[in-house]
Amino acid sequence: MFMDCQFRTPSSPAAAFVPSSLNNGTILPRGFVSSPRRTHFPSWVSQISVRNCVSGHLQLKSSNGHPLNAVFLPDGSPGSSLFNEQIALQEEEKSVLDSGKVQSTLSITVVGASGDLAKKKIFPALFALYYEDCLPEDFTVLGYARTSMTDEQLRTMISKTLTCRIDKRANCEDKMDEFLKRCFYHSGQYSSEEDFAELDRKLKEKEDGKVSNRLFYLSIPPNIFVDVVKCASQRASSESGWTRVIVEKPFGRDSDSSGELTRSLKKYLTEDQIFRIDHYLGKELVENLSVLRFSNLVFEPLWSRSYIRNVQLIFSEDFGTEGRGGYFDNYGIIRDIMQNHLLQILALFAMETPVSLDAEDIRNEKVKVLKSMRPLQLEDVVVGQYKGHSKGGKSYPAYTDDPTVPNDSITPTFAAAAIFVDNARWDGVPFLMKAGKALHTRRAEIRVQFRHVPGNLYKRSFGTDLDKATNELVLRVQPDEAIYLKINNKVPGLGMRLDRSDLNLLYRSRYPSEIPDAYERLLLDAVEGERRLFIRSDELDAAWSLFTPLLKELEEKKIAPELYPYGSRGPVGAHYLAAKYNVRWGDLGEDREP
Repeated sequence: MFMDCQFRTPSSPAAAFVPSSLNNGTILPRGFVSSPRRTHFPSWVSQISVRNCVSGHLQLKSSNGHPLNAVFLPDGSPGSSLFNEQIALQEEEKSVLDSGKVQSTLSITVVGASGDLAKKKIFPALFALYYEDCLPEDFTVLGYARTSMTDEQLRTMISKTLTCRIDKRANCEDKMDEFLKRCFYHSGQYSSEEDFAELDRKLKEKEDGKVSNRLFYLSIPPNIFVDVVKCASQRASSESGWTRVIVEKPFGRDSDSSGELTRSLKKYLTEDQIFRIDHYLGKELVENLSVLRFSNLVFEPLWSRSYIRNVQLIFSEDFGTEGRGGYFDNYGIIRDIMQNHLLQILALFAMETPVSLDAEDIRNEKVKVLKSMRPLQLEDVVVGQYKGHSKGGKSYPAYTDDPTVPNDSITPTFAAAAIFVDNARWDGVPFLMKAGKALHTRRAEIRVQFRHVPGNLYKRSFGTDLDKATNELVLRVQPDEAIYLKINNKVPGLGMRLDRSDLNLLYRSRYPSEIPDAYERLLLDAVEGERRLFIRSDELDAAWSLFTPLLKELEEKKIAPELYPYGSRGPVGAHYLAAKYNVRWGDLGEDREP
């Protein structure tokens, strides 16, 4: 909360005084120090989000992004007094700050540093945070893997994937050099406590006696998660600061394996130390989903069964498994995409208004939605698998042509499902999901189709196809991030001819600066101790409870997937599934969109 933070001028030292009341792992952003709570403010005061990554530009914003003095008190007077009282607290605590400063350092260990995820996503994201001055002044990045490698070889490897923000290229090379000097490497086995003890000694050398905060990113296969967590917690955890571990999906294959993984991790870590990452929750449009709904009066009253006819969550890739066939065949598209990415977005979309923007309040509401979902029935699911196809003189391989995939594999590369949330807000509204590989286009989007206008005076202008008159809200997560609303509009002229038009917010036109990668946002949240975009264990349990019975039935009955050509729109069965609930997929015939 706001009253726990105190401004510090840019010229002040980097060190921060951390009182004993914050020894629970709370992280203060750079440029802020903590002071005891002195004044109580009513609960209606907006929750304050303080994140400022650019040194020397201190800015305090409320949860809706506006300056604090944009918040008004019940009597109509501006709430800028909050700011003034906090400045007064700063002066009051100045003597404490001058007398007892504690310097801290941040160590980020990327376990599995030689893998593709680390090279393509994690190291570039860390550099982007450094480039934007979002990391503490005193930090170290250390790569850990079994591969034998020197510090210089690691730096050479990751330097090939580093990029700079397009609006700040002037000092790019200098920033890269500075960042790479902070990167080191340690080779060791993932199950060796001795190797992690050696890692601990190396980290202590870099930390130089300061309060050490340690973040471990597990960019490794799930079967060695527990070995690494055991060794890291027992031999390389911080003795004076916090220790956190970021865990990549998959979090098991079903309810049993996921529960076993959670129990094993909790032998060595508390729930607050575990950050289960789903990078789709860090996407800009997914983060904007709750802002769009809860801060715009035009949307929130419509967000229910009374006005929404159906909701569609669509994920498609225009390429196949291509090198990941062996991994993918063990999981399939339902576990890989639907059970995590799409279900998490659905929970955010459908949740009730949380009490606050606190991580626990938001995750509590998501869990309620997940537990309200009707058990998935086999008749509400369609699975498919792409087959070989020739087009334009070019041949495209089938899924089973991959040498790492068994010839008789029935693992689905496409799935569509109809999900229902049995609560007062969403009763009877179909949430249609579909996800697939080797389709005709690459996209990820949320489509909200509203109900028909009762007694529409202009229905004759649309003929018998009333779907053409339906308003539709689209949030395009990728590529070319956009939010647009389809409305009915009169075509200029003397006649009465109607047209379906778009009210469009195209991000690249409205916001010219580059949108941060999802991994940047999530890594920064982990450093700051913000858990809102990470998955809690009971969320995970609820998600697997929905999909595990379906997955077991598919595998036990050996349901053969419907074949669809590489580069097509997917199995025909997906269209029959939508038609069953009087729905038409919104992405049909709309390859040319704003």
